[in-house]
Amino acid sequence: MTETLFQRQPELFNSDGTPKAYGLYDPANEHDSCGVGFVAHIKGQQSRQIVDDALRMLKHMSHRGACGCETNTGDGAGILTSIPHDFFVKSVQRDLQKALPAFGSYGVGLIFLPTDADQRKSAKATVEQLIAEQGQTLIGWRHVPVDPDGADIGPSARAAMPHFEQLFVASAPGLDQDAFERQLFVIRKRASHAIREGNLEQALQFYACSLSSRIMIYKGMLTPEQVAPFFVDLQDADFVSHLAMVHSRFSTNTFPSWDRAHPQRYIAHNGEINTVRGNGNWMFARQGMMQSALFGDDLQKLFPLIEPHCSDSGNFDNALEMLVMAGRTLPEAVMMMVPEAWQNHDTMPEDKRAFYEYHSALQEPWDGPASISFTDGNVIGATLDRNGLRPSRFYVTHDDRVIMASEVGVLDIDPANVKTKGRLQPGKMFLVDFKQGRLIPDEELKKDYSNRRPYNEWLRQQRLLLNELPVAEPPQRMVGDELLQHMQSFGYTTE
Repeated sequence: MTETLFQRQPELFNSDGTPKAYGLYDPANEHDSCGVGFVAHIKGQQSRQIVDDALRMLKHMSHRGACGCETNTGDGAGILTSIPHDFFVKSVQRDLQKALPAFGSYGVGLIFLPTDADQRKSAKATVEQLIAEQGQTLIGWRHVPVDPDGADIGPSARAAMPHFEQLFVASAPGLDQDAFERQLFVIRKRASHAIREGNLEQALQFYACSLSSRIMIYKGMLTPEQVAPFFVDLQDADFVSHLAMVHSRFSTNTFPSWDRAHPQRYIAHNGEINTVRGNGNWMFARQGMMQSALFGDDLQKLFPLIEPHCSDSGNFDNALEMLVMAGRTLPEAVMMMVPEAWQNHDTMPEDKRAFYEYHSALQEPWDGPASISFTDGNVIGATLDRNGLRPSRFYVTHDDRVIMASEVGVLDIDPANVKTKGRLQPGKMFLVDFKQGRLIPDEELKKDYSNRRPYNEWLRQQRLLLNELPVAEPPQRMVGDELLQHMQSFGYTTE
C-alpha cells in the first residue's frame, strides 16, 4: 500500500488527519462548496424507498464531490434520516441485550471516538458522567458495523479513520420530547468542551455526528459510492425513514476530515459563508448577555457556542441549533440567519420587512453564495441566499414525494408522476411540514412568521434613527497610533 503524506510526515498533521498551520497554509482560512439534496414523503410515511432513493441520489452527485490523488479517498459524504425505530429496536436487543424505550423517549447518535483504547475509554467515561449529571439515563454503546474493505476506503481516509459507536440515552421521566432534545444538546456540547479541555489530541478524534431523538446521521471522509457499503446499517431492510438528506462534499479550500463531512446536525450546505469570522465573533461577544428560560443554569455549560476546528458550514450549524434549541422554530431561525434582500425592496409587505429589520438588530446575516437544506425531523426544507448564486431544483410527485437537489437528473422520475417542479429563487424558502402533510409556499410561510409578533410596533417603540440624535461637535481628527487603536477596536482590517 502506498505510504501517505500523513504517515511520512505525521508532525504536519493533527490526529484526525487535518493539517496543522504550516508555511503559507492556515486552516483558519477555509471555505467549501458541494452538492446537496433530499427526498421525503410529504405525509410523513416511512419507507425503505426513501432511503434507497436518497442513496441513489447521492451516487448521482459524485461529480459534485471531490477526491484527492487517491480516487477512493473522498472529501466527504453522508446521509441524514429520521430515527429508524424498528431497526434500532432489533439492533439494540441483539447487540446490547436491552430493550429500547418508546420512540421519542430515547436519543441516539453516531459518535466518532479515538482509536486508542485508553483514550476511547476516557472519552466514553466523560460522556457517561455528563449524562448522569444532566439527569438522563445511559442505555449503552453499540459498536457500529463498518466495512472499509468492502467499501474500498482509500489509504488517507483509513489513516485518519476514527472508531465508530452509537450512543443510546433514555429520557428522564416527565420530560417532553423538546425538553429531552435540549438535554441531549447540553450533554453533547459539554462532552465536546470537557474532552477538548482534558486532551486536545483525544478531542480531535471525538465528534458526535448527532445526538437526537428525531434524526440520525451517517457520514465520513468518503465518496458518495462508499457511504452505503461502508455503513452496514444502511443496507438493512428495516432501516426506513420518511426523509433522507444527502451531501457530496467538494472542499474547495477546506482540508477534508471525517467530522467535516455533511450533513451537519441540522443542515447540509452547498456554497460558502464569506462572513463566518465576523459572525462567529459576534456570537462569542453575545454569550455574556444571553439568557434563556428554557435552559436556565444549563446555558453557561454550552459556551463557547461556536466550536473550534469547524468549517464555515459547521459554524453556521452551531449558531442555528442554538437558536432552535432556545425556542425558535427551524424555519424562523433560518429566516433570521439567511434573510432576503429587504432594505431596498419597495414592494415587500411591511410586516415582512419589519420582521427582517427587527432581527437584523439581533443577528447578522450569514452571507455568501449558499444553498442550504435543513431539517429537524418535523419539517424539511431549503433556502437560497439573497443573490441566488447556487442552484437548487425541486420536484413534487403525485405519490406525495418531494425531491430537491443541487441539479436535475439525480433520480429517474416518470414525467407523468410529476405534479409540480421548479427551482429555488434568491432569498426564497421551500418547506415541507410533515405534521400538516403539505408543502408550504414561501409567501404563506413568511407571512405567518411575520405576523406572529408585533414587529412593526416594536420597531416604532425601540428604533433610533441617526437623524433623531442631537447634533454633536465633530471630534478632533485622529492620526498615528491613536487612529490605529480606534480602528482596531471597531474591527477594521487592512482590507
